[in-house]
Amino acid sequence: MKKYISIALALTMVLALFAGCGGSKAPAETQAPAANAPAAAETQAPAETPAEAPAEAAAVKIGFIFLHDENSTYDLNFMNAAKEACDKLGVEALMRTNIPETSACYEAAADLVDAGCNIVFADSFGHEPYMIQAAQEFPEVQFCHATGTQAHVLGLDNYHNAFASIYEGRYLAGVAAGLKLNEMIEAGQFTAEEAKMGYIGAFTYAEVVSGYTSFYLGAKSVCPTVTMDVTFTGSWYDETAEKEAAIKLIDGGCKLISQHADSMGAPTACENAGVPNVSYNGSTVAACPNTFIVSSRINWAPYFEYIITSVANGTAIDTDWTGTIATDSVQLSEINEAAAAAGTADKIAEVTAALNDGSIKVFDASTFTKDGETVTEYLADVDGDYTGETNAVLDGYFHESEFRSAPYFDMQIDGINLLDTKF
Repeated sequence: MKKYISIALALTMVLALFAGCGGSKAPAETQAPAANAPAAAETQAPAETPAEAPAEAAAVKIGFIFLHDENSTYDLNFMNAAKEACDKLGVEALMRTNIPETSACYEAAADLVDAGCNIVFADSFGHEPYMIQAAQEFPEVQFCHATGTQAHVLGLDNYHNAFASIYEGRYLAGVAAGLKLNEMIEAGQFTAEEAKMGYIGAFTYAEVVSGYTSFYLGAKSVCPTVTMDVTFTGSWYDETAEKEAAIKLIDGGCKLISQHADSMGAPTACENAGVPNVSYNGSTVAACPNTFIVSSRINWAPYFEYIITSVANGTAIDTDWTGTIATDSVQLSEINEAAAAAGTADKIAEVTAALNDGSIKVFDASTFTKDGETVTEYLADVDGDYTGETNAVLDGYFHESEFRSAPYFDMQIDGINLLDTKF
């Protein structure tokens, strides 16, 4: 895996260009913390990952189930992290690619157990019911799943969910976007009132809503007049649809584009149109040298090291693990100085420090309104039963990913215009 060098959080990510890829991000459903939910500290990842592999790590064999293959930016991000962690700890890994969100996932999990794996990990939301089925059938094996929602309510000792506070990375990327808008306004390219961004989402799941809202709030923190149009493709990976969506947003007056979809469709459209772009899961600077600004991603290597070391040492794996900036689980790519506004790296470093010390909260209720009103209470659905019984706004901010690792922010705030909500 390519190495990342930290510039505060602006970490250097030199990833190869992915010519048409599609990560299947887990739809994190519409949800939020329950009144009796576990304390936030219980869902956070350990602050440090093991420096050395325990001697028992040699006895660990881990199996990975990926929705797509290396042509997907989303899956490739997991694959690189898996290789990094397993190489570091000297652990044997078996990888299964192109496993759909069907009973094929259960079959792949069972095959990995038969092959001697004592940990099985799957990377897509739709894999969850089949991973649960396998966990119930093979209680001696640890099953870990990214972006799922059910581990904290099932009570299975060998089934675990994991995610990261990627909304913080999106917020930082939004800061970079807002600075770019300011630079363009100062250059006379458009007025402050015309500062509109566009965002391409796959679905209207909470994970996507949380992502585009945090990106918008990051931009708004430095460019107060910004608004944002959001459109959806109905697919995690559809290069044609994503390209067409970007063109539609640009034609609609959007001055900068970001996305929560995994192909090169939108970045390429931006490069062709000369419109700044903030991507996701990997740098697109090789193909878009004039328009790519920065990208955010989840670094899964710390989690993989954590679960491997836990099994090697015979210690329990957290039921619901949330990686953070502090665990190096949330990263930004290298900033493309050719496209970014001057001073972007310094500002990102400043905001990163404030996120780490708690002086900035991404979903600070004083920084946005809903239907013209400040939000003092919002009932969300942490447990996945669609009843929305939990007030997620406490102490003046929405507590995202603190009561469950997968996102549950699904609020539609002022300043963001949804062009299409059919997905």
